[in-house]
Amino acid sequence: MKKVAIILSGCGVYDGSEIHEAVLTFLALTQQGASYRCFAPNIDQHHVINHVNGEVSEETRNVLVESSRLCRGDVEDIIELREQDFDALIVPGGFGAAKNLSNFAIDSDNYKVSEQVLNAAKAFAKAEKPSGYMCIAPALLPLIYPEGVKGTIGTDNATAALITAKGLTHVNCDVDNVVIDFKNKIVTTPAYMLASNINEANNGITKLVKSVLALT
Repeated sequence: MKKVAIILSGCGVYDGSEIHEAVLTFLALTQQGASYRCFAPNIDQHHVINHVNGEVSEETRNVLVESSRLCRGDVEDIIELREQDFDALIVPGGFGAAKNLSNFAIDSDNYKVSEQVLNAAKAFAKAEKPSGYMCIAPALLPLIYPEGVKGTIGTDNATAALITAKGLTHVNCDVDNVVIDFKNKIVTTPAYMLASNINEANNGITKLVKSVLALT
């Protein structure tokens, strides 16, 4: 049985992991006969968004605690993530990837990946184990892999240009498809960067999961 690590960034599209993307990833992995374990940074979220009205809420929430909502409490601190225990890595999207795993949403010109996430992701890259990144999460790729790494966030040229400036070779991609960088063993899909409903997101995410497992 293939073992996959999943890095979450909270719970909720506007300030954490995109819930549909995370759950569809869990489902696709299970349907493909793979097992998974979830990890998240034990840090405060950048901020908390009221998902009803989109306004910033005056409260503090923890990324690890919020991520536990997605995986029914079965989540571990990312500092416990050991690449040698897994065959692959998958990172769902949502604004949490751009606010909590990195600061892409805050400083897109000079953004960085958080040290804990960077260390974990680079371990998989160094071991030449496959990884899957979806939605906005591919923004992390040029800070993890060598310049020229290939990936997609869909067809948003303005957003793609910001990531390309960091070293990503961006490839436009439809919502139900994936881009595979065979050299670096990376699979990316637009998911909710393009999806207008859960089924559209599911088509690309299922293809990403199958492709990542095929690269192991």
